[in-house]
Amino acid sequence: MLEMRPGCERCDKDLAPDSVDVYICSFECTWCASCAIDEMQGICPNCGGRLRKRPPRATHLLAQFPASTIRVFKPVQS
Repeated sequence: MLEMRPGCERCDKDLAPDSVDVYICSFECTWCASCAIDEMQGICPNCGGRLRKRPPRATHLLAQFPASTIRVFKPVQS
């Protein structure tokens, strides 16, 4: 089962577990659509893997299978 992390690792934008605008790699690094597409061109900066849309969790299953509350945030260093 996917962790459904609650925020973008790059910009810390909140990402709902039922959102269709979230991207992940095979290690579940989690990114908002803007960072994944515009900033990283679909490649995970952590592992070099391709980013794919994260499937949304059905709202009626969130009580039984809640999303993670642990945020991973690695701001871009300028």
